Amino acid sequence: MYDWANSAFATTVMAGFFPIFFKEFWNYGVNPNLSTYRLALANSVASAVVALLAPVLGAIADKGSAKKKFLIFFAYLGVLMTASLFLVQKGQWIYAFFIYIMGIIGFSGANVFYDSLLPSVAGRDKIDYISSLGFSVGYLGGGILFLINVLMTQMPHLFGLPDPATAVRFSFLSVALWWGLFTVITIFWVPEDKAPLITTSRESVVIAGFRQLGDTFRRIRNLKVVFLFLLAYWLYIDGVDTIIRMAVDYGLSLGFESSDLIKALLIVQFVGFPAALVFGKLGEKWSVRKSIYLAIAIYMGVTVYGTMMTQKTEFYVLAVVIGCVQGGIQALSRSYYSRLIPQNQAAEYYGFYNMLGKFAAILGPVLMGWVGLAVRHLLMPPSPTPEQQIAIGQLASRWSIGSVLLLFIMGAVLFYFVDEEKGRQQAVYLANG
Repeated sequence: MYDWANSAFATTVMAGFFPIFFKEFWNYGVNPNLSTYRLALANSVASAVVALLAPVLGAIADKGSAKKKFLIFFAYLGVLMTASLFLVQKGQWIYAFFIYIMGIIGFSGANVFYDSLLPSVAGRDKIDYISSLGFSVGYLGGGILFLINVLMTQMPHLFGLPDPATAVRFSFLSVALWWGLFTVITIFWVPEDKAPLITTSRESVVIAGFRQLGDTFRRIRNLKVVFLFLLAYWLYIDGVDTIIRMAVDYGLSLGFESSDLIKALLIVQFVGFPAALVFGKLGEKWSVRKSIYLAIAIYMGVTVYGTMMTQKTEFYVLAVVIGCVQGGIQALSRSYYSRLIPQNQAAEYYGFYNMLGKFAAILGPVLMGWVGLAVRHLLMPPSPTPEQQIAIGQLASRWSIGSVLLLFIMGAVLFYFVDEEKGRQQAVYLANG
């Protein structure tokens, strides 16, 4: 149910309304490629902060049996920041930039500890399905609220609101309420394994956490299986996260209407609900490894096709395809990693997992933004006509999305060398001391 709760932020804020509002309202009158760069920079700064904090916090949480305490802190930091977006006025992109960064820190920080609870609630034989079930329910919950939010913007008077812009701002408030309310279910009903180490003070918990972090960092450098998987994951999940965060901005740069892009996001949500469940079963019955490869291959095809599309119907087709694999690759990667790590250090190892995921989210958006600006700079003549500006701007956007393909290719190659059986053996050895 925490997936149900926080997916509202991922859908309505990160993927949906924030990129549109940031470009058209908070960056009103700014060059589209510059606003894309600012959005990419916001995602990257937030990801860098979470990446640096995640392993340290995970180690401390393991030693103090404090996974849920940290989850609560970061979740409600995200809730507060999301509600604060309501207060940002037109043209105030700097305030939106800062609040959005803090919101992502809350969202991503909480996920470190949420992910680490997975081994506590699912046995080895069901962990792939339970992980997929979480993502599936998240797509449904996020999709339901997003649908309500879309209706608010399209028919604001029906909800007692004066205009679509006000409706978007109230949508941010609704996300904060949804996220904060449903997190209560996780707080009261999800169990947490207690650490065997009993400490007498908060200071000793922190010191023990830092010591464990140092020990694990020294070990992880020599754990070839874990290291290779994390490196592969870092690359291919970068492509996934970049497409999630930048797809709407890319569509706007090509000249598509924001209403068309919102419909595509709704398609992703409601296709993703059953598709994530199917991928969970696919991982159980077929192979988790092969299922991840299948998802990467589909994403590569999506990226290539995305550089060539010209019609909004093509965007809808890509939305259906992405919905079929997005939750699957996220869920199966999370559960696959659980096989390679000692369960009594889950929060810390998931801290490294999320750290690399967030460092990946630094690379992808910045790569897109840099490639787009570089192509525009190289091709734009000294005194371009309006038609040339539009054409070159769209070409720059196509090159920027195409750059993501490289990340999927490198991730797939490295994943090939991950030896799961050897990883299982190492995890058991480490868990037993």
